[in-house]
Amino acid sequence: MNLRGRTFILTGASRGIGRQLANDLAKEGASLVLSARTEVLLKQVEQEVRARGVQAVGVVGNAAEDETVQKLVKAAKVIGNFVGFIHNAGVLNPGPLMYEIGEGEFREVLEANLLAGYQLARYAYPDLKRQGEAVAVFIGSGLAERNQTGVGAYCVAKAAEEMLARQLAAETPEITCVIYRPGAVETRMQEQAREAQGGGSKELRKVFRGMREQGEVVPAEQASRALVKLLKGDTRKFHGKTIHRRDLEA
Repeated sequence: MNLRGRTFILTGASRGIGRQLANDLAKEGASLVLSARTEVLLKQVEQEVRARGVQAVGVVGNAAEDETVQKLVKAAKVIGNFVGFIHNAGVLNPGPLMYEIGEGEFREVLEANLLAGYQLARYAYPDLKRQGEAVAVFIGSGLAERNQTGVGAYCVAKAAEEMLARQLAAETPEITCVIYRPGAVETRMQEQAREAQGGGSKELRKVFRGMREQGEVVPAEQASRALVKLLKGDTRKFHGKTIHRRDLEA
């Protein structure tokens, strides 16, 4: 896909991978509708993207909410040539054991990862189906396939989000749907896990601090660069599949 002149929705755009990805896509000439909950940071990213000579619209709000996602899709259609979305938003809430985590924190993790992905599909897919070339990218995680003490809610949410993506791929083959796993990336969630508190925090801190000490945690630039490479290449061959950052870097 030639990204120049195409419009994408990007959730979780204010920090980490999302912020880097917004800038990298803008360098390729893509216009962006940016979603995040923190207004100050979102406006900064919006300005960074516009400085690269492309259109950018920021929508402050929770991407798990109906109204927010309708605004995102409407803005993308106004810009024009709306060809896809990247669901990067996520919440970790690390530390507690599965039975310790509060209902509000549990819901927040599910909403950011799973419900927001559903809302994007709900409102974007009808328009994307009419495009000759359209793509939906879900940022996945290896934790979708394994248990990790201290982030049980995230494991559950990512497993469900990745199944959502595979279901969309099976039901709507005309839209290329891909799960992209960036691996361990230096983000706020990594920091939160390294400093977590709660019944599962001792083991969790050991695992996440160990990854950094062993050089397994990569910068956001590296994770973003691989995804942009994926989007510029033959994305269709990964439809319904999970692709890892390391495979794109090989």
